[in-house]
Amino acid sequence: MIQKLLLAGLLLSGISAYAGQKRNVLFIGNSYTAVNNLPQLTASLAASAGDTLLFQSNTPGGYTFQQHSNDATTLNLISRGGYHYVVLQEQSQFPAFPDGQVATSVYPYARKLDSLAKAADACTETVFYRTWGRKNGDAQNCPGFPPICTYAGMDSMLARRYRIMADSNKALLSPVGQVWKYLRQNHSGIELYQADESHPSLAGSYAAACTFYSVFFRKSPLLITDDQTLTASEALAIRQAVKTVVYDSLLFWNVSKYDPKAQFAFTSGAGRQVSFQNISQNAAGYEWQFGAGQGSDTSRNPTYTFSADGTYTVRLIASRCGRADTITKQVTVSAAGVSTTGDFPEIRLFPNPAGDVLKVEGLAADARIEVLDMAGKKMAAYADRQANGWVISTAALPEGLYLIRMETKSGVEARIFRKK
Repeated sequence: MIQKLLLAGLLLSGISAYAGQKRNVLFIGNSYTAVNNLPQLTASLAASAGDTLLFQSNTPGGYTFQQHSNDATTLNLISRGGYHYVVLQEQSQFPAFPDGQVATSVYPYARKLDSLAKAADACTETVFYRTWGRKNGDAQNCPGFPPICTYAGMDSMLARRYRIMADSNKALLSPVGQVWKYLRQNHSGIELYQADESHPSLAGSYAAACTFYSVFFRKSPLLITDDQTLTASEALAIRQAVKTVVYDSLLFWNVSKYDPKAQFAFTSGAGRQVSFQNISQNAAGYEWQFGAGQGSDTSRNPTYTFSADGTYTVRLIASRCGRADTITKQVTVSAAGVSTTGDFPEIRLFPNPAGDVLKVEGLAADARIEVLDMAGKKMAAYADRQANGWVISTAALPEGLYLIRMETKSGVEARIFRKK
């Protein structure tokens, strides 16, 4: 199990985004990973940028996810745990085949390998290695499935299927094939393929290694100073392509998507007592700080009695597996009750308590709304956007307190309402 950092260490580590980092990675794949020793190449490029990549790998030629799912070496390596990332690369043609074939010969084994990695270590993230279309399509399988007769057709199939695998398994994508596509369109003089029009040249593997560097370390590939044996102009063009396609859009490739996201709501009790409802996502540890002159707490949903009337900055730090997120809210406390300036002060819920409907005014039209019970379970309450605001059907909810979670481009907010 990757050792979890102390919270103080987490905060200190966030001070410098470009401090040297260490990552431990397992590569599971075949010759596309083995050619030019992609794991070692990635480690060398990382070292040139001041970072450390430790790795294990199992990459027999032509291996499929199904074969890896039953391979003793693969299973033993996965079971060791301790990896920040497990990289999964399918046989080069399989994900481009017809839907029915992919559904039976690819997706189940992607799920199995992903599940094994996360069972061995809950802090491990799976990274699907999105490969590329063959230089002129898959001539071997073209007669049986015409969409892969061309590079563009085969590459689009691979892009679609790897995206499905990543999203359905809550995993990351290393979009190497997307970088190759960019380079083919913008730097056609850089030869990415070997003579077989399938396996990567050194330039092709260099593009893959730069991509993995940005995914693993969340850093710009322009920090890399090792050109290998490429010309300086070729290496720079590849690094700039990776920055454009990958680093500038890390969230699109699911990098950081499953990090902790801190969020909470609160209600007043007797006197200056406040009950806090933690609705953070992807977190396992919590630290509450109740403001100057007040205390702290590490429970999930604390109840705290403030010592005096006043406005306090309450901070929640939500953490998991060496990553943390922080949110603060202003809470005004008096013997008469509690209020908040909130993140979305213009929002109004009424009537509260609600009957069969709850109306929301001041919320953006493109908002995403969920109704949760106080334990965070999603409830069957449906939101409808109308001309003068949102209307939420609450008829099916039992009497009690509920959270309404509202997500827009500007952030996430939660409010409490009562169903009578």
